[in-house]
Amino acid sequence: MHAAVQHPMIGPCTVDDWLALPPPVDGSRLELIFGHLHVSPAPSGEHQYAAYRLTRLVDDALRAAGRADPHVVPAVNVRISTAWRTALIPDVVVPTCEPVGVSFAAETVALAVQIWSPGNPRAERETKMAGHAAAGVPFLWTVDQPDDLPALTAHRLVDGQYARENTATGKGPVAVTAAPVTITMDVADLDS
Repeated sequence: MHAAVQHPMIGPCTVDDWLALPPPVDGSRLELIFGHLHVSPAPSGEHQYAAYRLTRLVDDALRAAGRADPHVVPAVNVRISTAWRTALIPDVVVPTCEPVGVSFAAETVALAVQIWSPGNPRAERETKMAGHAAAGVPFLWTVDQPDDLPALTAHRLVDGQYARENTATGKGPVAVTAAPVTITMDVADLDS
């Protein structure tokens, strides 16, 4: 491992260290937040189903709009910042480059989707959102999965911070404009 940056909150691991690690064999996700490794348990079936449905919805909307440049990939490594020593694995990523390799630079990401698990503490959620914003990811969606219907919040990057633009809860179609193209969806379709 490399020496830590001269900052008391930044841990000893770098993005290169993180990329060099073998993937967890148990399906868990290993992310790097401020130089510290964070392991999340393997996503639940409900979590994976919502990610799959969102991947399909976004891909279908991009294709219907005639957009062939962005691609939609699930659960891929995104290098947020070397200085922040942060690298995340959003549940869905829309890169503007060919989906080749094991990680993408944040500047190639048009949309990132984070599906929050019940175990994600508020500080982790805020840190991930701040990381995506600092990296300049134009659109970020967050999905909560309570016991009833999921709730999607779509954010647009404005002056370096995310502004909530759309919220989709309940049943019925909602036009989500905080995206590379407007995407109409019913969040009830994310529930298995």
